[in-house]
Amino acid sequence: MIHSATLTLQPALPAVADHNRLRLFSGSANVALSQEVSRYLGIDLGPMVRKRFADGELYIQIQESIRGCDVYLLQPTCHPVNDNLMELLIMIDACRRASARQITAVIPYYGYARADRKTAGRESITAKLVANLITEAGATRILAMDLHSAQIQGYFDIPFDHVYGSPVILDYLASKNLPDLVVVSPDVGGVARARAFAKKLDDAPLAIIDKRRQAHNVAEVMNVIGDVRGKTAVLVDDMIDTGGTIAEGARLLRSEGARQVYACATHAVFSPPAIERLSSGLFEEVIVTNTIPVPEENRFPQLTMLTVANLLGETIWRVHEDSSVSSMFR
Repeated sequence: MIHSATLTLQPALPAVADHNRLRLFSGSANVALSQEVSRYLGIDLGPMVRKRFADGELYIQIQESIRGCDVYLLQPTCHPVNDNLMELLIMIDACRRASARQITAVIPYYGYARADRKTAGRESITAKLVANLITEAGATRILAMDLHSAQIQGYFDIPFDHVYGSPVILDYLASKNLPDLVVVSPDVGGVARARAFAKKLDDAPLAIIDKRRQAHNVAEVMNVIGDVRGKTAVLVDDMIDTGGTIAEGARLLRSEGARQVYACATHAVFSPPAIERLSSGLFEEVIVTNTIPVPEENRFPQLTMLTVANLLGETIWRVHEDSSVSSMFR
């Protein structure tokens, strides 16, 4: 089930305001979302040539004057992450060399975010490395949605606007009037996210799944902390990658007596074998947003996709007009 319904927002300022200095360009990672954002803002996506040389090198040229303009480049660094990250860096460099006044990298999904600290010797902190690359390329501001960990904002020495997809998901859940809700964090690290989510669902009770991770993308679930028997359990996470964590969590919740299980996440990474796990009958519904495009072959009956275009568009507008962004989430 694919939904286009989204959070309804009123523009912070009248639509007749001057757009002359605002430019929006789209990378190739999520053109559909960029088109929705452009419609919300009432401006066209900027013209750009994107092609590859025979050896795979990427070439980008901005095809209109952006001298003195505030440029917003929309590009999630999703699969293929290395190609999409490199495309973003080249777009930023092209705009810098075209004398844009400000360059904001709008990154609905920030890849390489899971390695955000050293947990063993001789590891790379890729979240910081990517921050350095984007900054050195010439970005003057970052706008990202639902970072894997909020501390990544501190890896940048330029302004950073961190926005959340939860209002869109919360609006959708509220419209369903689900009975006896309990919000469940799939691991201890997501407790703060789940607690904030539960608070906005009329202070719904909170449960936590205690797990032991054996290796990357492999999770062993141990037990549930909290009461889920006879309740509608809503698992909340920032992303679903291979689906192992959330599927094992749902299986445990079922065994503990949960009547229904819903999964909610902002980013639908959906690496194999996520589709098989999510469509196996463990969930009544899997609710995600369109920060990452999901191809038709990866869609299944329990999937609901919500658009964050209005949320991103309103944030871009407020940043451009120097209005408050945080007030959108109060």
